[in-house]
Amino acid sequence: MSTSSRKPLMVFVWLWVAVPFAYGLYELARKATQLFTG
Repeated sequence: MSTSSRKPLMVFVWLWVAVPFAYGLYELARKATQLFTG
């Protein structure tokens, strides 16, 4: 399998991991600011 044919799969896999991770970081920051600001 050539690298060019795997590119869409790699993009999909990175998004599959990065999107929930980014959402988790966003929620963490949101809850931490609520915790420290009251």
